[in-house]
Amino acid sequence: MALSISTPPTSSSLLPASLQVGRWSSSAAMSARPVAFSLRRPVLAARVAAGGNAPSSSVDEVVTELDAVASFSEIVPDTVVFDDFEKFAPTAATVSSSLLLGIAGLPDTKFKSAIDTALADGECNTMEKPEDRMSCFLTKALANVGAEMAHLVPGRVSTEIDARLAYDTQGIIQRVHELLKLYSDHDVLSERLLFKIPATWQGIEASRLLESEGIQTHLTFVYSFAQAAAAAQAGASVVQIFVGRVRDWARTHSGDPEIDEALKKGEDAGLALVKKVYAYIHKNGYKTKLMAAAIRNKQDVFSLLGIDYIIAPLKILQSLEESVTDTDVKYGYVPRLTPALGKTYNFTEEELVKWDQLSLAAAMGPAAEELLASGLEGYVNQARRVEELFGKIWPPPNV
Repeated sequence: MALSISTPPTSSSLLPASLQVGRWSSSAAMSARPVAFSLRRPVLAARVAAGGNAPSSSVDEVVTELDAVASFSEIVPDTVVFDDFEKFAPTAATVSSSLLLGIAGLPDTKFKSAIDTALADGECNTMEKPEDRMSCFLTKALANVGAEMAHLVPGRVSTEIDARLAYDTQGIIQRVHELLKLYSDHDVLSERLLFKIPATWQGIEASRLLESEGIQTHLTFVYSFAQAAAAAQAGASVVQIFVGRVRDWARTHSGDPEIDEALKKGEDAGLALVKKVYAYIHKNGYKTKLMAAAIRNKQDVFSLLGIDYIIAPLKILQSLEESVTDTDVKYGYVPRLTPALGKTYNFTEEELVKWDQLSLAAAMGPAAEELLASGLEGYVNQARRVEELFGKIWPPPNV
């Protein structure tokens, strides 16, 4: 997850209120390297708050499609890092195994020393088992890089939890506490942090327990209503639904009751899932914010206006930025998702159940099962690649 371009007036930002400043620039994206951040820009939110819809542009005012859509939802650039922080300052960041791979592959990056310091850590180096040592290095490297990010950006830093712990509630909690301690050693406050956890039952339960401690969690790999509803009940701060992946599955498969129902109504399966979850959250008054990912095109963005967060690829953001629009006419900019949506949905008794491990397993269809397994496999492979790389370059000089 990368975090935020701009905050609409009705959405809770991932930035502290005193730090909601910045801008997004398509020219800056051209110097991007593969890591992970977010940016902000001033938009039309204040004027939208007064009228409810996107405002008219004045004769001398240039309004882009990005300005218009950012008035309704917080727009999140997909994972990028910029070489020059001073030229274009990001506001929040994500730390993951893929980020560490990118850093390790770029010897001139400013974050390389954070990895070298992790590999020189005395505690890790005393561990006899190589697998324990490499896991320790991975955790230390995530925290070191995350701390560097936290000192460079004003917003929050989201840290990926090892997907190999996806079915281990206590393992997830222990890893989060380890990371919190490491961040604390770097003088990074817990309120600056989010922890990205796979939405298995064990991950959802870990989220519930962590949130009860005041630790903010972000549940990922959500592909079904049951996962999202259970996460909302658990009090997760953010739930992320992969719109495009659900749609892709629906195009080549059948037999998932949830998806089949959406298709029978003539709806897009991914967008229908987001709409239903959004209605459920607001109908029941849960605090959870909803994030849409795997956005495939601009029409997806327009169809999701009003959701809390939209993660969009840079090519889509650039297209929105380059398109000047008359907000009174073009695309009819209106929020597609509003809290009032919750009043229009009638959920079944099964959907309103207090979710537990058995009911979640029974409700997850083949799409969610397959996509969750695939997502976890990808994250596990990335973590292993990092550890393999660390094994090749360890010990670093002076160790």
